[in-house]
Amino acid sequence: MTHSYSFSTPGITFDPNQVMDNYRLAAISRACSLLVRKEVFSGRAKFGIYGDGKELCQIALANAMQKGDYISGYYRDQTIGVAIGDLTWPQYFAQLYGHPDVHFDPHSGGRQMNNHHATRWLDAQGEWLNQTETFNTVAGISSTAAQIPRALGVAYASKMYRELPDLEPHSELFSKGGREVCFTTIGDASTSEGMFLECINAAGVLQIPIVFSVWDDGYGISVPIEFQTTKSSISKALAGYQRTDTEKGLEIFQVKAWDYPGLISAYQQAARLAREEYVPCLVHVIECTQPQGHSASGSHERYKSAERLQFEQDADCNLGFRKWILESGISDESTLAEIDAEAIKEARRFQKEAFAAYMASIEIDKKGFLRIAKNLYDSTNEPGLIEPILEELNQLPYPIFSDLVRAGRKTLRAFRFFQGPAVKLLRHWLHELESKNHRRFSSHQMSESAQSPMHIKGIRAEYDKDPVLVDGREILNKSFAQFLTDPRVFILGEDVGKIGDVNQTLAGLQDVFGPLKVTDTGIREVSIVGQGIGASMRGLRPIVEIQYLDYIFYPFPILSDDWACLHYRTAGGQKAPMILRTRGHRLEGIWHSGSPMAVLINGLRGVHFCVPRDMTQAAGMYRTLLAGDDPGVVVECLNGYRLKEPMPTNLLEIQVELGVPEILREGNDLTIVTYGSMCRIVMEAASSLADMGISVEVIDVQTLLPFDRYHHILTSIQKTHRVLFADEDMPGGTSAYMMQEVLDKQGAFSWLDSPARCMAAMPHRPAYSSDGDYFSKPNVENVVDTVYEMMREVDPSSYPAIYF
Repeated sequence: MTHSYSFSTPGITFDPNQVMDNYRLAAISRACSLLVRKEVFSGRAKFGIYGDGKELCQIALANAMQKGDYISGYYRDQTIGVAIGDLTWPQYFAQLYGHPDVHFDPHSGGRQMNNHHATRWLDAQGEWLNQTETFNTVAGISSTAAQIPRALGVAYASKMYRELPDLEPHSELFSKGGREVCFTTIGDASTSEGMFLECINAAGVLQIPIVFSVWDDGYGISVPIEFQTTKSSISKALAGYQRTDTEKGLEIFQVKAWDYPGLISAYQQAARLAREEYVPCLVHVIECTQPQGHSASGSHERYKSAERLQFEQDADCNLGFRKWILESGISDESTLAEIDAEAIKEARRFQKEAFAAYMASIEIDKKGFLRIAKNLYDSTNEPGLIEPILEELNQLPYPIFSDLVRAGRKTLRAFRFFQGPAVKLLRHWLHELESKNHRRFSSHQMSESAQSPMHIKGIRAEYDKDPVLVDGREILNKSFAQFLTDPRVFILGEDVGKIGDVNQTLAGLQDVFGPLKVTDTGIREVSIVGQGIGASMRGLRPIVEIQYLDYIFYPFPILSDDWACLHYRTAGGQKAPMILRTRGHRLEGIWHSGSPMAVLINGLRGVHFCVPRDMTQAAGMYRTLLAGDDPGVVVECLNGYRLKEPMPTNLLEIQVELGVPEILREGNDLTIVTYGSMCRIVMEAASSLADMGISVEVIDVQTLLPFDRYHHILTSIQKTHRVLFADEDMPGGTSAYMMQEVLDKQGAFSWLDSPARCMAAMPHRPAYSSDGDYFSKPNVENVVDTVYEMMREVDPSSYPAIYF
């Protein structure tokens, strides 16, 4: 079968030199894609993903970009990265091998598989660099469609910079009048994801400068498009979003992947509409191909028909480009053949250069180990101990860092009865290598800059002798009013604007600061979070509200896969210091009383997790997070907004030091460690226990991440010798986490005279009504009885049985 090419004639004048440069790029990109698969099969690389079959549409997209623009793409966009100068082919291969050095893989420092690119927006000190003078790539992500929500926020930031004059003094590094466009790409199968469809809708509502691109190759791995998309076409399925003369919406383009003039025209139009008129656009690129199938992990011959496989060859975009160039008289067969041949040579040269650099980085430490091994051999005369280890290491064709550590550990175990200089030298070598490997693979989970919130010291609340008592919501209202005076700070979420949120903590603030500073959104948690993440990548400081903690699972994949690990997976190259605000613990029923903290803290490592007991502490935590440059979550007490709190005299100065617990009540017999709404329960129980002759020390941990940085809980246990960990999570959840932190990491076990205990909620969602709350979650009586029983185990004569 011969494919029939019919090229568009958009009336554009093409520069022959640029066309030939584009052809060279398409050729070498294809050659590099083919090499990736070979490197995986050779054993030199673990996994490969590539952008073959999408070279031409990516070139057209890149040609439409301007400095200051953004691409939030996915794992096939290598051609875009090279076209805009944000990726080199040696870097492409360095990432394939996992070279853990930002000088060779500046995108991820070896932490991400290939084709996950990221512009380094931060300098070595973690300070922002100028985004307006570069083409910007938002950190790559494998989770399908997860690149879309933050793209919404990146584009939304342009709108903020354009429409808020007060931001002008803060825009130098991030915007030039809001003219920046965010381009985002996705495979056609992933458009079935709800987050894509939600963001399409949000873009149509917000009218922001974003261009969605869909690379449509007809498959989601092995599943064909008829099982993926209504009408087998995302542009047809989304036709209702097409704008009209009287209604705002999206502008939708459809163009073929091999039609170079059509692609150039479509992207020029889309970029102009987005940049000049803030019309969001969708470019649906059809007839894309996958010459090598989905990835190096399989073969598409297993699930594609012979006819489809033939189509993959005949409709190849590079062949179409070649045909158009020849028909246009821009070049000839021999010249194009020379370019193709040279591309293959260049690709191989870049691959060899990257692999040699990777091996050389390992060779330094390998030589160090071999020198020490020779010393051991010479000084102990025990060849039988060292020779098998050396033989195993030398048989490896491509040893990596873990092989060296493994060999070092095996050697120390083998020579455990020897304590000579060579053994000590090996211990030192291994310690140094472990330290370097920790830096290579585990650094930058949190900010390491001078602006880290971990550097901010606490400022406690101060009160008059007879303080005024106010609703907790009023304390937050005054605090948010102060935060919003910073032009970079804005709050968005469901019902936060006109009614001042469902608990009135923002009452009246939209009237004072305007709808772009306190913004109502639709019921669309994924895209709300995306707006915040993307905007925070551009120097803004959004406080994004999820109305109830139970609803956090709607955007949880984005929070976990993108936001929480951004700084880590870019090896300190990017950050998104958004603050996520929500409320939980206790109120009424299954979906408004959630406290699933263990799920959250384990899924959101890389985020500060604050659990204030009241609104005064919450205000101090927000202030600390806003003064820093890390992401953070604040879970307010859902049943605390109308509880009375004393108004501090220094409310607008309070800061809570992260990772520092507070002793709420001193005692000598037993320590109770808790947080959030449980603090009130435990404090009431402590009063009852005091009447029974039991002195309880109550500690509010305040933040779960970080947790008790200075081991204050250990100090308390050294005094009381007994501890109860209490919270509202399910059994085995955060109470168990706190126990592990204190017993394992702080070494409190040896100070205990009684077994440590955990108290948690029932292993089901909380039932409705006051009875449901009482019987589903820990209550005062539970705490009193548990502590009493712990004391009775020690001294049954002083604490006789009560219930039996």
